[in-house]
Amino acid sequence: MLYAIIATDVADSLENRLAARPAHLFRLQQLQNAGRLVLAGPHPAIDSVDPGAAGFSGSLIVAEFDSLTAAQSWADADPYRAAGVYASVVVKPFKQVFP
Repeated sequence: MLYAIIATDVADSLENRLAARPAHLFRLQQLQNAGRLVLAGPHPAIDSVDPGAAGFSGSLIVAEFDSLTAAQSWADADPYRAAGVYASVVVKPFKQVFP
């Protein structure tokens, strides 16, 4: 089943986000390689594709997991969590309708 992982950053997370980004992307690439990643990306903190120093306000990942527990465990192990980037993370089932 698909699950949405919706994360909200702490204030001024950009420095920690950039430091942890390679490890975060590595895990996403593993999901992609397994054919389980639907989409992933950050929410710019301002209305711009490249927010610069404004950074990001959070992230969204939609991926396939065996269960809500598995999705939550995967999200809990995210390098951004360990680096203190995320203030909160919500994981919930997702039903893709389009495309």
